[in-house]
Amino acid sequence: MQRVAIILPSETYRANAFVEAARDLGVQLTVVSEKRQLLLTEADFLQVDLASPMQAAADIVERHVTTPFSAIIPVDDPGVLVAAYAAHDLGLAHNHPAAVATTREKAMLRRALRNKVPQPPFVVVERSADAAEVAAGLKMPLVIKPLSLAASQGVIRVDTPQEAPAAVARIRQILACTDRNPNEPLLFERFVPGDEVAVEGVLVGGGLKVLAVLDKPDPLDGPYFEESIYVTPSRHHPEVLAEVTRITQLAIDAIGLTEGPVHAELRIDGSFVRLIELAARPIGGLCGEALQFGLLGTTLETMLLRAALGMRIPEIRPYHPATGVMMLPTPSTGTFRGVSGGPEALAVAGITKLTVSVPIGEQVESWPEGNRYLGFLFAVGQSPADVEHSLRTGFERLTIEIDERPSESA
Repeated sequence: MQRVAIILPSETYRANAFVEAARDLGVQLTVVSEKRQLLLTEADFLQVDLASPMQAAADIVERHVTTPFSAIIPVDDPGVLVAAYAAHDLGLAHNHPAAVATTREKAMLRRALRNKVPQPPFVVVERSADAAEVAAGLKMPLVIKPLSLAASQGVIRVDTPQEAPAAVARIRQILACTDRNPNEPLLFERFVPGDEVAVEGVLVGGGLKVLAVLDKPDPLDGPYFEESIYVTPSRHHPEVLAEVTRITQLAIDAIGLTEGPVHAELRIDGSFVRLIELAARPIGGLCGEALQFGLLGTTLETMLLRAALGMRIPEIRPYHPATGVMMLPTPSTGTFRGVSGGPEALAVAGITKLTVSVPIGEQVESWPEGNRYLGFLFAVGQSPADVEHSLRTGFERLTIEIDERPSESA
């Protein structure tokens, strides 16, 4: 029986989905993480330090001696380099570690795509530079980003050069609080207006198989960039979507990715499409639950396992006419006390599920300091407009409860 190693941080929401997908395919699974999740009783487990990718990869190679792996799949950002190193050493289908490393650092990504892929104009700004002076030489508005953080954490829009120093100081404080280098260079890039879409796909031999294009109907104009709603299928014109796919493949080729899951984010500004982000992993959080395929409702996790094992990928056709997910926002910083109104939200036509993913009593932070969503609200419908309406109506029934006083342990 084939065995797959999935690499995921312990705080991820998605382990059980892969366990179920492996069971459905008759595949054995080894979960590779920093610590075992309490609910994962069925899967083999390997404890590694994801913060040390080469050592973690060596641990996987050592386990391979007794429990051979047929494929290795990274689920979230912390595992992508581990998967690349381990699969390379074992001779399994993999992305080159250098290509994966490029997706993990924003300046490297921008430089790799320069003159090859449409993207925002940018400059990399060193710690010693005068932020206002640099911004004054660029076209406004700008988006200032830390190089090493993800999920829009620390990403701030500024509309005038005078706003840049305060934004930079705030980003450096966020870096310090997340155990990153507060003196790392920052990315100053031109804000791209327009609609944002996400491409969810899988790579086989360098070729992109698009599983879904998801619209983000809420404007992501800043000053911070917390996500809200994903809806699929996209309502954009087929010619626009063809350009979205073309540019995503261009970026994949420019970086050198060849295998496994891929998630891209692009902006559509009239007839222009620009790549914003590219990651060698599937869509984050529980958002993948909004994606099911074919007559039997094949899950995203099943599709990824099949691709990794060289199995035939079923017809890429949505199981529902339209689906969507809303990420529950973190409106303030404080102690999370829960989400009320769940039964009322679930009573809304089209709403299928509500998951609260943050334990009660935990400290949560709003963006740009934060990077965690409180939960996920799912919907299906006959059209994307129906799904969006259901999600907005369902969310109106919910009350997010946060005690804005610090917790006793803070």
